[in-house]
Parts: sequence; C-alpha cells; structure tokens
Amino acid sequence: MNIRKTRKEDVPVIMDLYENAKAFMRSKGNLTQWNDGYPSVEIITEDIDNGNSYVFVENDEIVGTFAFIIEDPTYQVIEDGEWHSRKIYGTIHRIASSGKAKGLAKTCFDYCSEKIDYLRIDTHEDNQPMQDAVLRYGFKKCGIIYVRDGSKRVAFDYIKG
Repeated sequence: MNIRKTRKEDVPVIMDLYENAKAFMRSKGNLTQWNDGYPSVEIITEDIDNGNSYVFVENDEIVGTFAFIIEDPTYQVIEDGEWHSRKIYGTIHRIASSGKAKGLAKTCFDYCSEKIDYLRIDTHEDNQPMQDAVLRYGFKKCGIIYVRDGSKRVAFDYIKG
C-alpha cells in the first residue's frame, strides 16, 4: 500500500470513502459523528490546497484517506487533562477507509510518525474502533478538546521513541 497527496480529481472518491466511514460508524453505535455534511467537499478541497490531504492507494485504487496537519489550532486548549509534550506536533484527522484494505490506521500512524515524532489525534467518544486503534498503537489519552462545531472529542497524543 502506498500513500500519496490527494489530487482534486480524487474528491469524488474521497467523498464516497467518507460515506462508507459514516455507515461503518453508525453500524458500531456511533450515531452522531460526522453529521450535517461533514466532512464537506469544501473542507477536503481546503486540505488539498494546503497540502494536508493524503490517500492510501492499493492496486491502483484509492482505499482510504486522512488529513495530516502540523500545529492544528484546535489542539491549543485541552480540558480534563493535559498534553504529554509541548513540542511541535502533527495532527491526524478524518481517517476513512473503503473497507477493502486492512491496517490503514497503523499505516497512517507509521507514515505520520516518520514525518514528525510527536502526534496528536482526537475522536468522538462513541468511536470505539478508532479509540481502540490509537491506544493499540501507543497513543495516550490526554483529555477533551472541542472541534469546529463546538462538540467535544477525546484527545490523545503519541511521542515516538
């Protein structure tokens, strides 16, 4: 499996990946994450324009996507805990899979930790599969952050090494 930057022509496939991810989350009891058209075409396009959107490609097919942003301002304020470091960090957002490839979260985490040795990530409190994936990788729970729409997320960080 390869990872490459997302291209504008990939947007329809990316949007299908997010619809697949939403259906998966709903099937696992996570009924409120990524509602109201989130993530939108505008957000994905902004990620592409800023060089922050990536896709997983296997056998010439896009099988997943994620955003990787250095120093995301969403992570400046944390409640009910604290970050384990104040170093420059990379944040991972909007991981989604077609379901056709296994191990995308680990592949994403490996890729991002090669770019920067301190990572932060958040997920909805009902997104147990993602919480399991981040904890299995070695992320540590830090507290609560609030995303663009004001809803809370469980925040984690990872220090390589």
